[in-house]
Amino acid sequence: MSSLKKLVAIGFLVIGVTGGSIILFLAINGASQEPVKATILPMPRPLPDFALLDHQGQPYTRENFRGGWQIVFFGFTNCPDICPATLQQLSIARDRVIADGGQFPQIVLVSVDPERDSPDVLRRYVANFGDDVVGVTGEMAELKKLTRPLGIYLARSGEAGSNYNVDHSSFVLLIDSAAEWRALFGPPQNVASFVHDVPLLMDAG
Repeated sequence: MSSLKKLVAIGFLVIGVTGGSIILFLAINGASQEPVKATILPMPRPLPDFALLDHQGQPYTRENFRGGWQIVFFGFTNCPDICPATLQQLSIARDRVIADGGQFPQIVLVSVDPERDSPDVLRRYVANFGDDVVGVTGEMAELKKLTRPLGIYLARSGEAGSNYNVDHSSFVLLIDSAAEWRALFGPPQNVASFVHDVPLLMDAG
């Protein structure tokens, strides 16, 4: 079985196992509603150690996830469709939740294309989606320290030179204030699901 097929199979297994835990999780935490799309992990999973950079060129590690909830998407600035669409959906959802008096996690884009996505490139790119969006990049070896334990697939494909593409998982991950992975949103993404589920899960957590 190819690596890609194995990752897909593992992804479906995770979703199948975690799907049944949603009602129990919310009941334990006192929530009165259920998520409409999010899949909750049976147990929170601590993020691994890694050493990357944010879009200001400052160190970005597991410790940056402590102290506040964050919602994370793995993409890249040359992505033609899914990446900008997902970030736009997250941005719209954030604005709607905040306008209604709620709280929304900080949005984090982790680049799966560190060769082209320097901090400066990311800084200009994430500015299109709001002042509080963080872009993260760094050495590929450090990036894989984060992506592999989370089951995030990435692989360079297409043309040689600088016109290549990067195939990658399009899951959105919800990370709590203890730097632990709590839930994921599988594709296709939509604004309504983020607006409904994210504040619900934050309240339950």
